[in-house]
Amino acid sequence: MHDHNHDHGGHSHAISRDADRRWLVAALSLIVVFMIGEVVVGLLADSLALLSDAAHMLTDAAAIVLALIAMRLAARPAKGNFTFGLRRVEILSAQVNGITLWVLAAVFVLEAIDRFRNPPDVAGGLVLVTAIVGIGVNALATWAISRADRRSLNVEGAFQHLLNDLFAFIATAVAGAVVLFTGWARADAVATLIVAVLMAYAGWGLLRDSWRVFLEAAPRGLDVAKIDGDLHAVDGVVDVHDLHVWEVTSGFPNLSAHLLLAKDQDCHARREQIAALLADRYGIHHTTLQVDHAQEALIDPAQLRHGAPAPH
Repeated sequence: MHDHNHDHGGHSHAISRDADRRWLVAALSLIVVFMIGEVVVGLLADSLALLSDAAHMLTDAAAIVLALIAMRLAARPAKGNFTFGLRRVEILSAQVNGITLWVLAAVFVLEAIDRFRNPPDVAGGLVLVTAIVGIGVNALATWAISRADRRSLNVEGAFQHLLNDLFAFIATAVAGAVVLFTGWARADAVATLIVAVLMAYAGWGLLRDSWRVFLEAAPRGLDVAKIDGDLHAVDGVVDVHDLHVWEVTSGFPNLSAHLLLAKDQDCHARREQIAALLADRYGIHHTTLQVDHAQEALIDPAQLRHGAPAPH
């Protein structure tokens, strides 16, 4: 029986930090400058829709800041008891960002309901002009984020937030036009509810994906049953068990498995073949494969295929 533990670690997962940081900082600058102006105009116009948009942009800015911090921390080499380094910092920040979005969404839903009952006078013209400018700013910021490496859950989360902001500003622009031309002030509250729904949706996406990482579920898009079938289909493989597929952080899938081979097989050659198959077909470059010969004198290979316990 031969044991082979293989950590296929010649792959670099470092993000091109210098280039990505420039795009992230560019998007952050656009968002912060416009957000400050939007708060001022929102207070002057007494528009909850503009203030909720500004709050959403604040979470966008926080997402980008957290992404920048997480990129820097994740780049630190593994040492001591942190054998994977600090790669999961970005998953923690994604959770914080998702929870913040949900809290803000709840606050604005409650405020919008109150404004339905007691609608204030809203300066529709100011709302319309500000929202139109916001559409342009968000389009530029979204484009800048799209140029960065979106394999990071934080970067992708920031991108999705800005994309949702485009729809939010469109809703706000429509509300401003309705108030300006019809005088129906409750349109501002309607736009606020739309923004709140978008915030809650974005927050749910971040929480769902980050919890998948923490619960060590297989990465989205990878079918463990299909991987198991492909491993069983490799020539000479008698059985596969203890198969685990998980993510250390977004874009960093890992796999471990125990494989039993027919007695005449070369364990080292098959291990290399399987590692290459997993990398080429599934993008899994970090694998730990224990490869043994099946003890045919003790266990019939046909029984192994039907789930009999493996030899140890």
